[in-house]
Amino acid sequence: MAHCHRFWILIALWFVLPARSVDAQQRYVLTSARQNIHQERWRLNGGPWSVEKKTLHGGKQEGVDLITIDNGVLEIDLIPTRGMSIYEIRSGDIRLGWDSPVENIVHPALIDLESRGGLGWLEGFNEWMVRCGLEFAGHPGTDEWENAGGGTTTMDLSLHGKIGNIPASEVEVIIDSDAPHRIRVRGVVYEKFFYGPKLKLTTEVSIVPGQDSFRINDTIENMGGQDQEFQIIYHANFGAPLLGDDAKVHAAVKSIAPMDQHAAESIDDYASYLPPTTGFVEQVYLVEPLADENGATVAVLQNAAGDRAASMHWAPEQLPYLTIWKNTAATEDGYVTGIEPGTGYPYNRKIERAAGRVPKLSPGQSRQFTLDIGLHRGQENVAAIVDAVKSIQGDRQPVVKREPEAVVSGQ
Repeated sequence: MAHCHRFWILIALWFVLPARSVDAQQRYVLTSARQNIHQERWRLNGGPWSVEKKTLHGGKQEGVDLITIDNGVLEIDLIPTRGMSIYEIRSGDIRLGWDSPVENIVHPALIDLESRGGLGWLEGFNEWMVRCGLEFAGHPGTDEWENAGGGTTTMDLSLHGKIGNIPASEVEVIIDSDAPHRIRVRGVVYEKFFYGPKLKLTTEVSIVPGQDSFRINDTIENMGGQDQEFQIIYHANFGAPLLGDDAKVHAAVKSIAPMDQHAAESIDDYASYLPPTTGFVEQVYLVEPLADENGATVAVLQNAAGDRAASMHWAPEQLPYLTIWKNTAATEDGYVTGIEPGTGYPYNRKIERAAGRVPKLSPGQSRQFTLDIGLHRGQENVAAIVDAVKSIQGDRQPVVKREPEAVVSGQ
């Protein structure tokens, strides 16, 4: 039966749009600025799985491309038009995503990043995962640094950078011909400026048919002729049904600090959540995660009943910092929490640079980042993934810093 199943998958691949076969893979180009290609509607059906691409219409979503991967267990919505962000993941009664006051998937052409003092990024913020970066990733405000001529350069930075509002220049679907027939959606997004950064993001979201986990694999490359600072934060956002009264976040913690005095007042309760609360003011906690003997760590969000959870796995060597953002405001205002691995914290770049948290890429150099996301059902399975966090923690006691770190002005 396994041979028959593989045969019909290959037949399905043969009769869809023409594809190139490279290294036992079938490749389908959906968007290419180089080749002047844009498929407005496209579908690949592999029997128990499918990949579909459509262009949205109406209101602020006019012209936005949406790709849905259905592996028979999970459905993943990707937004090539918005920097290859992930809009939502659905699997039965579990959803990764949140109910943002921003209802449409907003086309970047309608976003003014400089509006409201650099907060315009929020006008399109409704994804499960949006990357913050790449030139800068944190709070709006003024950055300054010594330039090559020995003088001082200043720049006004907007919130969370530009990459999430840049359409992908190249998008392709790749199917591994050999078992287990991993499905890959790969995109290339350029953040390049004259007298500015020349950064290339190559991102791939991939999943195996029938599995309840998926992978994000990113590479950032400096295409310029001189050293280039970069930052990236994976702003992953969770709302109902996982988030709710007495939901909990679990992480293996080397140290934790509040971002401001308001967060400091509740640091002992950082791991538990309130129900939707009118007038709630966001709380942000800054974590240095611990790694296991293989160099990996995991963060888990579980519901109050302990029978549903989502996990994020990554290597602290790649992403050494974790931000936990708690925004348990009224449902209408955006009830959400962020679990956000990154190369740094979401302070303004001036602060991050002073703290030594702004890495550089030399000309032609690249850095890779991999995150594995899993869903967990049933109390036994949820307890097992929470125990994995506890195993990494072991008997190492976290350092709890009860006051915000001293920062320079300009946050």
